[in-house]
Amino acid sequence: MADGDGLGEAATAAASPPAPAPGLSLSLGWRERLRAGLAGTGASLWFVAGLGLLYALRVPLRLCENLAAVTVFLNSLTPKFYVALTGTSSLISGLIFIFEWWYFHKHGTSFIEQVSVSHLRPLMGGTESSVSEPGSSSTRENETSRQNLSECKVWRNPLNLFRGAEYRRYTWVTGKEPLTYCDMNLSAQDHQTFFTCDTDFLRPSDTVMQKAWRERNPPARIKAAYQALELNNDCATAYVLLAEEEATTIVDAERLFKQALKAGETIYRRSQQCQHQSPQHEAQLRRDTNVLVYIKRRLAMCARKLGRIREAVKIMRDLMKEFPPLTMLNIHENLLESLLELQAYADVQAVLAKYDDISLPKSAAICYTAALLKTRTVSDKFSPETASRRGLSTAEINAVEAIHRAVEFNPHVPKYLLEMKSLILPPEHILKRGDSEAIAYAFFHLQHWKRIEGALNLLQCTWEGTFRMIPYPLEKGHLFYPYPSCTEIADRELLPSFHHVSVYPKKELPFFIHFTAGLCSSTAMIALLTHEFPEIMGVFAKANE
Repeated sequence: MADGDGLGEAATAAASPPAPAPGLSLSLGWRERLRAGLAGTGASLWFVAGLGLLYALRVPLRLCENLAAVTVFLNSLTPKFYVALTGTSSLISGLIFIFEWWYFHKHGTSFIEQVSVSHLRPLMGGTESSVSEPGSSSTRENETSRQNLSECKVWRNPLNLFRGAEYRRYTWVTGKEPLTYCDMNLSAQDHQTFFTCDTDFLRPSDTVMQKAWRERNPPARIKAAYQALELNNDCATAYVLLAEEEATTIVDAERLFKQALKAGETIYRRSQQCQHQSPQHEAQLRRDTNVLVYIKRRLAMCARKLGRIREAVKIMRDLMKEFPPLTMLNIHENLLESLLELQAYADVQAVLAKYDDISLPKSAAICYTAALLKTRTVSDKFSPETASRRGLSTAEINAVEAIHRAVEFNPHVPKYLLEMKSLILPPEHILKRGDSEAIAYAFFHLQHWKRIEGALNLLQCTWEGTFRMIPYPLEKGHLFYPYPSCTEIADRELLPSFHHVSVYPKKELPFFIHFTAGLCSSTAMIALLTHEFPEIMGVFAKANE
């Protein structure tokens, strides 16, 4: 998926207003200050006007007589009324407390606070207290939105499972949907980007497949794929769709991908011969290249799942040599996992030396695999008691620092590796440094950590020490940028509702949850005391009138 940096810069430039003329700057600032001052005193003026109107109408409205009548009415109330009143108040505040608690755990924010800020504050004339220069607030908002956009960029999961052979089988067994609508919608956009181009109308089968990738209903997509094969038996993307969604086993998926490979190689060679004829032919070659790379990669994943690991490694290495510009697909992460399964740790270190570079984007697979290799050299002899007595050796310090680096990048992973949280099937898209990436990494790499003796023990003893180095992770990081604050919202869209999303840093309960809990408890206590001791509570109530 492409970055939105260019679009964000253009939007920022368009949103920034032109500089004011020198002669108008003083008058414009005076007007802004006057407008802000009037808006800030608006609520106070309304309050004073209301008090003045009430004072002027005190005689016609008989306020003194009505107030005396109310006092007589309150004195005549029995303790049963107070029991009913406080009991009802306790019930209502208890219901509000339960709703607030549920809403906070589901959405990560307070419902009352959100409604107050979004709806009540504008009605009460709330404005920003500070007055900034013209255009500075809009520029700051654009910069913030650009930062959030880059932080919350969603990536295709390089190890995503097969829909028919794995995700759907999970649904058949458990009755739960492992993929969310947002995740599947992102996959549909990826398929349209990778598998379609502007020249699809020249081939009827490609036209049918273009509609198939947009179709939301899986049976309709499968039906369209068969229609495309009837029009053209060498339609590679039709075989791809059937392998992904109709095949119920990895063996069936591999068979269909081999048919897709045969058709895809033929179309790719034909596109290579015509690529210089027109820009449309160049676009067609890019599309056919994407299809061929996707097919070979999925064939490598089929071989890996069927136990033919060396074959999978060879396919991945050949892909990385033949198509080096396509590093955005993160094929090296598939290669790392396969090499770890072969226990070829020297080859893993060679891959890390190439891709664990400061100029390249990081991932949980890169950081935690680097930590695993350094942990492997010391974990079998590591003991917390011995280390506390004699101190850490140089190799142990390097391993601990690597673990701290990995945990700072993605703090959600250790809970899954240490089996403190249950794993679910990884989504088709992940958010780097988020819970979705942690699930995707731990789902495939937990077995590699278990295979190395003492690795999980060293991780358990040291991973929480990371948080002492970054007490305010949202404001300042240690080795990486500050932890993005938008991961929770994005992960809730990518992960199924039955999964409890991991949140970092852990949020404190909102004020209104504490307030409603205290209100419910206090009113319930008053109701109980009034019911048990009506005479004493009655005397107490009248004494405080």
